[in-house]
Amino acid sequence: MTTPGRLTRALALIDTANTADPKAEALPYGQRMTDELARLFPAATEILQIAARGQHVERWLLPRADFPPGKDGYLAWRREQARRHADRVAGMMAEAGYPPEDCARVGVLLRKEGLKRDPEVQALEDVICFVFLRWYFQPFAAKHDPAAVLDIVTKTARKMSTEGRAQAAAEFALPDPFAAAFRT
Repeated sequence: MTTPGRLTRALALIDTANTADPKAEALPYGQRMTDELARLFPAATEILQIAARGQHVERWLLPRADFPPGKDGYLAWRREQARRHADRVAGMMAEAGYPPEDCARVGVLLRKEGLKRDPEVQALEDVICFVFLRWYFQPFAAKHDPAAVLDIVTKTARKMSTEGRAQAAAEFALPDPFAAAFRT
């Protein structure tokens, strides 16, 4: 199978899996990730393209409610989601004809191993943050306490690259103090 054929097949497998989402949120999220990646990183590798599309593959299968409340439960849920996403996407890549080393590499990206040190992991994180800001920030902010929203926005900005923060500050008209998190 040609490289474009493998990529097309892998993305189609992710999309097919995400069409089963009972809330119909996973498929548009993956497509938004792909669109934002293409805009921010037009020369992204196939592995990064697949990681972006599969970043939340079948996320609904592991509900947050299955983990204890609080920060520790949330972090455990996030780690398990990342592990599951990495395994699932790697399996889809193998099915599409990718070699084991590419399947292993997508796992590194989806588990965010090497954030701030690995350029592809960092690119994926920047894309995730842009998608949040562009599509999910306003509805999220409307439902939560402003102090909690500021905390999340500050944590989001900290995970981004310096270039990503600068671009986000230029693109998004966030009110202070939210905008200040991207100027630091």
